[in-house]
Amino acid sequence: MAKESRKLIANNKKAFHDYFIEDTWEAGIALVGTEVKSLRMGKCSLKESFIQIHKGEVFIYNMHISPYEKGNIFNKDPLRPRKLLVHRYEINKIVGKIDQKGYTLVPLQIYFKGSLVKVEFALAKGKKLYDKRADIAKKDTRREAEREFKVSNLY
Repeated sequence: MAKESRKLIANNKKAFHDYFIEDTWEAGIALVGTEVKSLRMGKCSLKESFIQIHKGEVFIYNMHISPYEKGNIFNKDPLRPRKLLVHRYEINKIVGKIDQKGYTLVPLQIYFKGSLVKVEFALAKGKKLYDKRADIAKKDTRREAEREFKVSNLY
């Protein structure tokens, strides 16, 4: 079985800083042609985007896809809500998990899988300020240890 090529378009690094990631899913996304062309050029941002379930369908909001420069009247609003293509049984599972207090859905990355545009999103729980500080302290100590190790290997 040949492995599908996976070309990353945009990554949401802030999600890992602001949330504890519990579970992840992959979904297709309903786009129009000029949006796909713009994505091929890498013009996408997931910074302020979020995912909600509305009337049994999953939508991604505030995902910015820049209008295609060579496009015409077919260009759409860059911040319009876009439907994610998720199976019904998966939506039911997600709704059951979201109903717990403090959980939300956040997009992690958008990428091409073969010729299809996919979104990886996660069930996440918000971090408190002290959790963020603890993570930063861990990263700093790990970075210090790596630096010490690198220096000791030079001699």
